[in-house]
Amino acid sequence: MKKGIHPAYKPTTITCLCGNVIKTRSTHENIQVEICSLCHPFFTGKQKLIDTAGRVERFQRKYGDYRKKPAEKSDE
Repeated sequence: MKKGIHPAYKPTTITCLCGNVIKTRSTHENIQVEICSLCHPFFTGKQKLIDTAGRVERFQRKYGDYRKKPAEKSDE
């Protein structure tokens, strides 16, 4: 690598609005973010389905509840 053309790679902290602080290394100093893995709904399990034009309801009517076991058939 050529010397003098690359930015300095130094220790930094990433701070989220929720108060989470992550120590890492970067070319930028003191990065502030609005959302992190501790407060993002996808990672916390609090994500909700957003029903746009009834798509979720239409899917549930068409395919039913996939978590239910299918009824067992009797051989009579």
